[in-house]
Amino acid sequence: MRIAVVQAASSYDKAANRDAVSRLVADAAQGGPDLVVLPEAMMSDFAVEGESVAEAAEALDGEFVTTLRKAAVENGVAIVAGMFERSCDQHRPYNTLLAVGADGALLGAYRKIHLYDAFGYKESDQLTPGDVAPVVVQIGGHSLGLMTCYDLRFPELSRALVDAGAEVLVVPAAWVRGPLKEHHWTTLLTARAVENTCYVAAAAQNGKKYCGLSQVIDPQGVALASVGEADGHAFAEITAERLADVRKRNPSLQNRRYSVTPR
Repeated sequence: MRIAVVQAASSYDKAANRDAVSRLVADAAQGGPDLVVLPEAMMSDFAVEGESVAEAAEALDGEFVTTLRKAAVENGVAIVAGMFERSCDQHRPYNTLLAVGADGALLGAYRKIHLYDAFGYKESDQLTPGDVAPVVVQIGGHSLGLMTCYDLRFPELSRALVDAGAEVLVVPAAWVRGPLKEHHWTTLLTARAVENTCYVAAAAQNGKKYCGLSQVIDPQGVALASVGEADGHAFAEITAERLADVRKRNPSLQNRRYSVTPR
């Protein structure tokens, strides 16, 4: 399977973001990927602290999802992208990843479990956490586990996804810039790949607020493709043969003496 990770920054203008998504998917599709991964919160950027994203939130049949489905069909690619989805709490929507097939079908939705209550920010003031359950979708004959940004700091989620069959961890993000934050991002992405002997495909927002550094990492921790700080996209091929070879030489998943059950 060929994966494209796309790096771009969203804004508070939802219509402009939808136009950007259509353009970004079409541009990436020129490279022949099976899957295009867009960053977290591509429907609308996060509100500043003390304000709310609730007014921006949509249902899964709203304009943003309609745009994703149309882009998938027009370009013949599957898409994973982030949005704010209405929840039972009208003031605190979900931070949701949506997976759409190349035929426009909705393959799965992952509502972010770990909210970013760290580094002086409190995401839980604006958002509702999702149910603690791994979400794995099938794309291009591969099993993909969905996780979002701050989830990367919790290795038990990535392990639960791999235990549920994930061969690739797909990580859309809006990783905030800051002292050592870029180091944390790249280190944790590599760690999640190595410790789970799986691929990691990470697409991040960039610009003044976010660090960018989107990349695809193989099961040995090797960066197969990366974007840097600017807008753009990068491609990488993932294969079942590479995954099987790494897991044969490094059977760390089989050698575990205990497992963690999500709670």
